[in-house]
Amino acid sequence: MTIQLSDVTLYYEVVGHGAPCVLVHGAWENHRIFLKTADRLKERFTCYLVDSRGHGRSSPVKEFHYREMADDMVRFLDVLNLTNVMFVGFSDGGIIGLLAASKSGRIDRLVACSANTIPEGLHQAWLCLLKVIHFFSRNGVSRMLIEEPDISDAELQNIRAKSLIIAGSRDLILRNETDHIAAKIPDAEEMILPGHTHRSYLKKNDLLGNIILNWVKD
Repeated sequence: MTIQLSDVTLYYEVVGHGAPCVLVHGAWENHRIFLKTADRLKERFTCYLVDSRGHGRSSPVKEFHYREMADDMVRFLDVLNLTNVMFVGFSDGGIIGLLAASKSGRIDRLVACSANTIPEGLHQAWLCLLKVIHFFSRNGVSRMLIEEPDISDAELQNIRAKSLIIAGSRDLILRNETDHIAAKIPDAEEMILPGHTHRSYLKKNDLLGNIILNWVKD
């Protein structure tokens, strides 16, 4: 399916039934990273798997900015008139989720996986690697990764959704960055997954799906 927003067309797929759950992938990925997770959630949720702008089958763009991508998701919820939404975002999708939840009352649950609020929230070695990648590729996504996001504490404190902040113990996101996000969002829960890297817990899709299903029981 596609949906036309102000300046882009977003591609998305829908699976399952129940309360709405929007799932958004990370950089250089598409909705397919969540296919198995959605398969786990589909008995409880109607899962909307979205390709963010410039990714997958959504409209190509020349420049990438997290705030524009978050605005896309807010408009996506508005156009489809989705309410009481659980937003699940991984990496860039987690950043998009933080920004979207800070401005949209349609999101009442937020699962932000391996997100950061500033580029320096990444381990220095990874940030340096991204700068090297950008030097040679001049890619719009890599530029965004080394220059953004810039999420303020006030924006985090404005999130009213019940929130779960997840990262791996061996993530490329600094532990104190994950701690900071969880501390600033009112009543947020934090979960550090022992032994897991930035993507390993997502590859073990039953793990993330089970974490979410156990969390929504609370």
